[in-house]
Amino acid sequence: MGIREIEVATGNKLLIHELEDVCDSVTGRALTGSWIWDAAVVLSNWISARAHQLDYDLSDKTVLELGAGTGLPGLTAARLGASRVVLTDIKPLIPLLEKNVEVNGLGDRVLACQLAWGSDELPSQLNEVGHVDLVLLSDVFFDAAEMGGLAKTLKKVCGKETTVWGATEVRPWTSASLGELESEGFGIVELSSQLSDGLHEEVTGGDQEEFSVFQLVPTGQDCEPLEAWSPIVY
Repeated sequence: MGIREIEVATGNKLLIHELEDVCDSVTGRALTGSWIWDAAVVLSNWISARAHQLDYDLSDKTVLELGAGTGLPGLTAARLGASRVVLTDIKPLIPLLEKNVEVNGLGDRVLACQLAWGSDELPSQLNEVGHVDLVLLSDVFFDAAEMGGLAKTLKKVCGKETTVWGATEVRPWTSASLGELESEGFGIVELSSQLSDGLHEEVTGGDQEEFSVFQLVPTGQDCEPLEAWSPIVY
């Protein structure tokens, strides 16, 4: 097990435990949510920037992270003032999420529970928190076949004023995944497609991977065209 210290805002740091030996019981492959992906750091920085610039006040907000993995973005929201955060993932990763909640002293505001995308029923813990203000997605646009289940879950948890932010490394299959979500009725707005040189160095060690932050706009909400999204062509 490794431990990383991540600065999420000036003077604010999180300790994040990672695992190397958590595997899928069917395939035997390592569960990729067991460690921090660069997109999680990108999303964490995005949340911090929005809170710092005061155009998204996290105070009294209820935040849900889907496919949370180690929980870095959701824990960042809690550290920056969210009143309630729910971290969700598949069952084998829940102990890791609970560990990261515990070591950062956020157990009074953050809980972790099992949630598989596309489930007919939401976990009781999520039903109890009521309205969700902000949904966070980190590096989940990787398999177009999984997007139907993700869309079903998003439709269950999103209200008329719920904001959905998703950060991803842009890969050849990103466009197909976003296209599937668009076909499910979600508007796609690209909020940011660039990282500063400093953040590239911090996140990727200097490699020039491209990252984007998207807002997913559920059916029935106004989709403000901050920047029109178009499919990514390779």
